[in-house]
Parts: sequence; C-alpha cells; structure tokens
Amino acid sequence: MPQIPEKIHELTVGQLSARSGAAVSALHFYESKGLITSRRTTGNQRRYSRDTLRRVAFVRAAQRVGIPLATIRDALAELPEERTPTREDWSRLSEKWRSELDERIKQLNRLRDHLTDCIGCGCLSLETCVLSNPDDVFGERLTGSRLMAEQRQVY
Repeated sequence: MPQIPEKIHELTVGQLSARSGAAVSALHFYESKGLITSRRTTGNQRRYSRDTLRRVAFVRAAQRVGIPLATIRDALAELPEERTPTREDWSRLSEKWRSELDERIKQLNRLRDHLTDCIGCGCLSLETCVLSNPDDVFGERLTGSRLMAEQRQVY
C-alpha cells in the first residue's frame, strides 16, 4: 500500500484510487453524485483533500450493506466539509439505517423462502404468486390485472 507523506495535503485521483482501493472510474462517479469533491488545478487535474480517503471508505462500507447512494450522499451532507467521518458519525448513521436494513432482510428472507415454490410451479400468477403479488395486496383492492395502475374515467 503506497504511503502518502504527511506533508502532502492533496491527492491525485491515482493516489486516491491506490490508497482507497476504488477504481478511478468509481471515484469520478462518486464525485458526479456529490459523494466526494475535488478541486481542479490550473491544468484541470483533480486534487482531493486527504479526508476524501475516509469518505471513500465510508461510501464503500455503506454500499456493501446495501445503502443507496442517495442516502449515503444525504448522510455525508450532514457532516462538516473538510472533516473525516468518525466512528461516532458511523455509529449514528448506521443506527438510522438499521431498521431499513432489517426490513430488506425480512423481504429477502421471504423471497428466498418462496423462490423454490415459484420455480416449481412456474405460473407467476398475479392472483396467487407470492413473488408477483406479495401478501395479495393488489387482490384486496382491484379485480383484473393487479399490477396496472387504477385509471379513473372522466366524463
């Protein structure tokens, strides 16, 4: 792992990529989505402050557990500029995300448990299939195609 001398306060995109393990294209993508920022040199080269290393690590950890980029961006926006996310920041934000992740796990478990039944029957029935129509929520409201939006007739 290349070491960056303490006297260097800014990183090139290549240095940031090497240190963070994120591809250069991923770093450009993160910047386009407002997750990290850079300044441009007179030669139009990107320069990232050292705290961007921690921000990239924060983004990648949140992505690994399935947090959407928009949610990550909103979380990072709550932090002061030029400050790396701390353990306390991560703890506070991860607590907010816990219930969302618990709900996703519940949904994935339900899908996993019913996947074999669905593959076995192959019908994908809108009336009975737990994958196409979970908990028959559409059947309680409408007849006919359950996944079509209701259309109101205007006379």
